[in-house]
Amino acid sequence: MAKAKKKETLTPEERLQAALVPDWEQPYKVPKNWCWVRFSKIINLISGRDAKLTDCNSLGIGIPYILGASNLENNVFTIERWIENPQVISLKNDVLLSVKGTIGKVYLQKEEKVNISRQIMAIRTSSTLFPRFTYWLVNNISDSFRQAGNGLIPGISREDILQKEVPFPPLPEQQRIVDRIESLFAKLDEAKQKTQEALNSYETRKAAILHKAFTGELTARWRKEHGLGMESWEKYKFNDILDVRDGTHDSPTYFDQGFPLITSKNLKDGKITDKDLKFISKEDYDKINERSKVDIGDILFAMIGTIGNPVVVETQPKFAIKNVALFKNIGKASPYFVKYFLESKKVIDRMEKDAKGSTQKFVSLGYLRAFNILLPKSKEQTEIVRILDDLLAKEQQAKEAAEAVLDQIDLMKKSILARAFRGELGTNNPAEESAVELVKNIIS
Repeated sequence: MAKAKKKETLTPEERLQAALVPDWEQPYKVPKNWCWVRFSKIINLISGRDAKLTDCNSLGIGIPYILGASNLENNVFTIERWIENPQVISLKNDVLLSVKGTIGKVYLQKEEKVNISRQIMAIRTSSTLFPRFTYWLVNNISDSFRQAGNGLIPGISREDILQKEVPFPPLPEQQRIVDRIESLFAKLDEAKQKTQEALNSYETRKAAILHKAFTGELTARWRKEHGLGMESWEKYKFNDILDVRDGTHDSPTYFDQGFPLITSKNLKDGKITDKDLKFISKEDYDKINERSKVDIGDILFAMIGTIGNPVVVETQPKFAIKNVALFKNIGKASPYFVKYFLESKKVIDRMEKDAKGSTQKFVSLGYLRAFNILLPKSKEQTEIVRILDDLLAKEQQAKEAAEAVLDQIDLMKKSILARAFRGELGTNNPAEESAVELVKNIIS
């Protein structure tokens, strides 16, 4: 029997070459005193393990238990459970990464100890890698982890992380990069907060405008000019001014193509969307439309689950409806006036308060038919709709502008991170000792 060969011992130079990423595999160029390494050479990776729920508590006994990405949001740790007998412990300054389900959430641990589930891995650094630098580095490459995890069951493996090539600057440069990133991000976060506050006030401003509309304040001058008072507004039930129906509550067979079936999921911001759109056969389409055919000028309204989101149908409909209220226009009220009325906070709050059901709230057809509305004369309805169209269009423009600013801030942050880890933020000192020397110390 032949003797087994002894395992070859690598020379220091060979170990160094094994640690560094070859030129042809490097994703992009970095400063000369940086280097590219596999993550495995500069970190320790700790895989989490699930604990039995019976071993956990909500009384704050033991150490916090991180179940998954839902506990990590915007570098804030939400504690929901604790465990007395931890199985896998993550330590302060570890960088936590969600690796299953929702992939790519990143958190720099501030707590002394936490227990991590199998949906989390902890990246532990040494004296050659600053924790905050690692945190921003992992944020920068998190998109690549999300892409790697796009499978039937989203998830990434240890190898996906350990074999990832990463740029590795000298220690002083790591700190300068952190300082520059956090300085720039602080200014962007200040702008983001102000923009978000303006965006958050959109619904408040809209509610105030609609309140003025349906209490007569918006058209007080118009009524005076036309010799009318609030006594010209009359109370009706919806069933007096509209033909109130609903779509099917059955569950027809769905197909890859056919006739669209609109549900509450397809009603958003006053429009019909094709998100998660289902298709049915012509036979089911015809059957549903026997009792709830939709025409131009009708109003669709979500009545189960989400309550609200009214939409006036403006083009010839070629769809059927399911679990959606149908307010058919019979010429007794402006559909746009009714649509705005259904959007008002007072109406939605009342309906949500009166809604029935435990797991899924709903308002019944009978309830909607008996719902009261104060209705002005036709000309005043038209004037109210005209004013609301103008005011709310301006509010919508302001909202979209704020959303665009928030998107731009997120893009700027991504750009800053990308430039930081290319050595393009103007922080590098080429006279400093090469990071290769750090790698030599690690592998020696």
